[in-house]
Amino acid sequence: MSVSVLIRSLFAVLPVALFVSFMPAASAADEDFAALVKRLQAEKPKFSTRQQGLLAQRYDLADRRAAGTTMSRGKPVQEGVRVKLPAGMTWDRLAALSPEQIKERQLWPAGFLPLPHPHHEAGGMIFPKFLIDETKKQTDRDLTRFDLDFDLPDHLLPEFPAAIFLTTRPDLGDVSQGKLVTLTNFHELFKDILNPKQLEGLRLLVTPFPQQQFNATDDRRSVKASQGVACLDCHANGHTNASTHTVGDIRPNEHRHRIDTPSLRGVNIQRLFGSQRALKTVEDFTEFEQRAAYFDGIPADAARKGTNVLERGSQVHFMAEFQELLDFPPAPKLNVFGKLNPAKASESEMRGQEVFFGKGQCASCHTPPYYTDNQMHNLKVERFFKEVTINGRKASADGPIKTFPLRGIKDSPPYLHDDRLLTLEDTVEFFNLVLELKLSEQEKKDLVAFMRVL
Repeated sequence: MSVSVLIRSLFAVLPVALFVSFMPAASAADEDFAALVKRLQAEKPKFSTRQQGLLAQRYDLADRRAAGTTMSRGKPVQEGVRVKLPAGMTWDRLAALSPEQIKERQLWPAGFLPLPHPHHEAGGMIFPKFLIDETKKQTDRDLTRFDLDFDLPDHLLPEFPAAIFLTTRPDLGDVSQGKLVTLTNFHELFKDILNPKQLEGLRLLVTPFPQQQFNATDDRRSVKASQGVACLDCHANGHTNASTHTVGDIRPNEHRHRIDTPSLRGVNIQRLFGSQRALKTVEDFTEFEQRAAYFDGIPADAARKGTNVLERGSQVHFMAEFQELLDFPPAPKLNVFGKLNPAKASESEMRGQEVFFGKGQCASCHTPPYYTDNQMHNLKVERFFKEVTINGRKASADGPIKTFPLRGIKDSPPYLHDDRLLTLEDTVEFFNLVLELKLSEQEKKDLVAFMRVL
């Protein structure tokens, strides 16, 4: 059979949509790499200004540090509600209105709408500068994108490098030695505390593999041909550095969510993976990321750019075994059931626990000791606003989202599945409205105090 006859036969039996998804990107077909770089670099300031304008309109981005509380390695926790209210409105007055009234009068705070990617139409992985700098210093691998930069200020992000706690060696405390774990130092740091299988899993987690924006093709977004991205580039030290992306499993593009990189701490107690995908094991998620999410769910791009097809038994399982050793940070005020020890907790923290398990209804989803029910819940936030497109992101119904664990939550800003909430105070105001709780000002403060010691 000739090639032309074979192609005609394939089109006769396979859906046209399958072939459309395999078409090469227009930029790669019509524009050489030098022209692509020049064009996107010229457009970069416009989109950066647009995103920074949106952030300034939505949030108070000031560096305001909470007294007496830090993340695990000492970075100050940011305090205060950062979402800006509509002119003339107060949180109490807003909470007194029904969802229908808020929607009709368009009073839903802009900062509670979905947060777009730094350049939502372009999407793709984007890293904070501190991660880019340290990775380049250690490995000579450059994760800089020539078309856009990360958008949120460093003081609102998790500490870097993050502490590492292991379920198998809690006696050691933080085993990071204050270093970012990369391919250059993982063996030195872990050779005496991991077995060979776990060590090999860690090696794979810090090994870069081709990804949609970081690869060797002529439609990449790095100036130099790139080795790619490692799992622990986003989940730095098995935690998070707030690197972001757009989800690969939603279309059209304006409905795709900005991704909050969740911490890998406590993976061993979780039973759902991916904010909405509900993958059932970390092995499933690891394999899914390499085969699909790294390439925006486009099989043709994965094949062309160099997908890394991991072998389930000798690679995926090894990676999962290391991930499942990553523990939550110590919480000295909690007892073995995950609740406060009255002898160690403050009055405010004790009152906050009472709100959490009572009026606040938080424990309906976030059950101790790890403060997750391992289920999906639909908050139906679309009750409060009319559909609107913001910087390329259509704000509409989000659908069900998994319950993320709250253990160690103060170490993992910003919050919600798309980073729209910058502080714990923001999350309390958000859920006070969404769940129609009518919390008092003191109850809100006490609830934040409780979550900071989880």
